[in-house]
Amino acid sequence: MAFRTTTIWIAVLAACCWCLPGCRDEGVGAHAVGPGAGQPASQPAKTPGKAPDASDSRPAIVCFGDSLTAGQGLDPGQSFPDLLQQDLDSHGYQYRVVNMGVSGDTTQDGMERLGLVLAEKPVIVLLELGANDGLRGQPVAGTEANLSQTIEALQKAGTKVVLAGITLPPNYGPAYIQQFDTMYRDLAAKYKLTMIPFLLAGVGGNPEYMQKDGLHPNAAGTRIVEATVRKTLVPLL
Repeated sequence: MAFRTTTIWIAVLAACCWCLPGCRDEGVGAHAVGPGAGQPASQPAKTPGKAPDASDSRPAIVCFGDSLTAGQGLDPGQSFPDLLQQDLDSHGYQYRVVNMGVSGDTTQDGMERLGLVLAEKPVIVLLELGANDGLRGQPVAGTEANLSQTIEALQKAGTKVVLAGITLPPNYGPAYIQQFDTMYRDLAAKYKLTMIPFLLAGVGGNPEYMQKDGLHPNAAGTRIVEATVRKTLVPLL
């Protein structure tokens, strides 16, 4: 079992290196823009950065992350924010889910998009960033500082922040991985955040639930991810 898991993670890491010229680096949870990026999940896809939809007055839940959030490789309507919107609608919750997942974003990239998130005046932000920082071997202290600034800005605006954790392949070494994993727990404790310890719990490393690229959940895996997110968010609504 250990050999199989290690092999899968090594395949994931190798795939990260095969980007087309001009593309951002990809990693576990940080990839190309998917359907619906940057707008309510129930609406047609628009270019990230356009003004919020003034016709929808429901309070916003913003999913702020990379291509795990964007829904890379999935059909329209299959990203976890899309599924979350469908489930909330079916249970009578009056919220609009805004998908702000963008390809390859690091925590620094996310800070540059923070104004777009705040423009939605979200009541809740699911913050899913950091994987690309780790896959590029960036210092954990810098990643933590970026996430801290992002969280502080969101909380200052009166937004509840839910922090989604991710982990790294084992070949990054136990010391670095431990620092990386501890970072999320420390941030959640410092800012008293609701936390999803591992967004891909039950999905990551399992070929039954992953796309052939080994990087993104398939439709079945995304449903598991959405169930994890929904279980965490519903008590906050």
